[in-house]
Amino acid sequence: MDGDGPVLNKYSRILTLPKIRGPSQAMLFATGLQPADMLKAQVGIGAVWFEGNPCNMHLLDLSGEIKQGVEEAGLLGMRFSCVGVSDGISQGTSGMRYSLASREVIADSMETMMGAHYYDALVGVPGCDKNMPGTLMAMLRLDRPSLVVYGGTILRGHCPSLGPVDIGRAFELYGETLAGKITEEQRVEGIGKACPGAGACGGMYTANTMSSAIEAMGMSLPYSSSNPAVSAEKRRECRNVGSAVRNLLERNILPSQIVTKKSMENAITLGIALGGSTNLVLHMLAISRTAGIPLELDDFQNISDRVPYLANLMPSGDFVMADLHKVGGTPAVLKFLLKQGFIHGDCLTVTGQTLTENLSTVPDLTDDQKIIRPISNPIKSTGHISILYGNVATLGAVAKLTGKEGLSFTGPAICYDGEEDMAAGFKRGEIKKGMVVVIRYSGPKGAPGMPEMLTPTGLIFGAGLSKDVALITDGRFSGASHGFIVGHVCPEAQEGGNVALLQNGDEITIDAPTRTISAKVSDEELSRRRAAWRKPALKATKGALYKYAMLVRPASEGCVTDM
Repeated sequence: MDGDGPVLNKYSRILTLPKIRGPSQAMLFATGLQPADMLKAQVGIGAVWFEGNPCNMHLLDLSGEIKQGVEEAGLLGMRFSCVGVSDGISQGTSGMRYSLASREVIADSMETMMGAHYYDALVGVPGCDKNMPGTLMAMLRLDRPSLVVYGGTILRGHCPSLGPVDIGRAFELYGETLAGKITEEQRVEGIGKACPGAGACGGMYTANTMSSAIEAMGMSLPYSSSNPAVSAEKRRECRNVGSAVRNLLERNILPSQIVTKKSMENAITLGIALGGSTNLVLHMLAISRTAGIPLELDDFQNISDRVPYLANLMPSGDFVMADLHKVGGTPAVLKFLLKQGFIHGDCLTVTGQTLTENLSTVPDLTDDQKIIRPISNPIKSTGHISILYGNVATLGAVAKLTGKEGLSFTGPAICYDGEEDMAAGFKRGEIKKGMVVVIRYSGPKGAPGMPEMLTPTGLIFGAGLSKDVALITDGRFSGASHGFIVGHVCPEAQEGGNVALLQNGDEITIDAPTRTISAKVSDEELSRRRAAWRKPALKATKGALYKYAMLVRPASEGCVTDM
């Protein structure tokens, strides 16, 4: 208890004050605490830190800055780490199957640490893609004062012979080499320069999409999603967390008061305006289920129908998040969208103020900026995310169509049971202009783990086929993927979805204006094929992936495992 004010150590006092908890107190004294510390609120600082990934390698340092700020605010900072997965490193391998599952592991880990140790508040420090939703899901489960500090975006790389490069281009360099567009020496030079240091992948990929969404929801301090990882602004943000957490504790502001249907609509709106990753759909569905807030696939379509695609950001555009930071960052974009009436300004945030109040002192986007287009001249008058239905995806699929690739595509299917098979077929020259590549048995149960298809899209783009080949999958896509792509096909092949019944040569039509994805195959023929189909055994028979496959819900429900 802090004097005559509100009780800040609501949870930790269960361990630090009763005489019967003497053994608990003895162990806390062994960590260096003093008797006076037993009266202070304890703040768990959960960093998804590990050395083997640029997105995460600096998070321990940031958590140290946060701890110092927390203790300057008269609180105790208790740091811990969570398991993470590098999506970029594991792409195209069986290791990628652990990526989406890691979201649940992160949520479980943070919930476990907070619940077991009775910390009074939580500061989550995520870096790579699944870190962000996993951290927020833990906060919603616990419903204690909490905020997110994003580890920050990486700076853009530069290669003398290729120009600007980033991780997305790195995935395309091999395809460019196979197509004879660059030399092997250029490929090697490019991958050596693509990632110049700490920070998450720089375009509007999943990490920056989800950090922006979390800021729009009000669960991080202003500018958190656009402050680069290695900037002085990121360090100052970390030091300011202490006073922000103390304010949350004093006013007992909880995640359940901040994450509402309206704030989630703000998050989706910003994600669509920025041209964000299709993983936004998957993760927002999971967050909504954790929060107990109704959210369906069609809600994304409704927002996409009214919100224009405005941001000239990679992978489809020219700029990266570090460039957006220079012209005003995420708050300036939010202020722009607020003025245009696209977002709700009355939502509470972790500052204790509403979004409108936070944005009232934010400078507008700079006059000379080229990243955010005016409403009168959007990249696309509606959003880039389309929810499609048809006999290929009776429960829905998620398309990422910026308009640059066109809005409809018809062609014969060429089917592969996994991305490794597709990559081998690509090398054999099987994939031709006009085809619809089908990669199946890659869903949440089928892989298991619903891996991202960045390697296949990188091959297609690198070979110059992005406008001539479509790709559909019951897996998902990295935010770095672009082209004519449709993921999250549901029901998945492993569960007997019609995508399992497709055959080479079936004519498939993908049409964004009518929101359909259909094969020119009769119901009678599909029934005949279904009678001959046999459900394959799960690829995992023990361990984490087996448990995930047994528990995971469909993509249309966010691939959650706890309900």
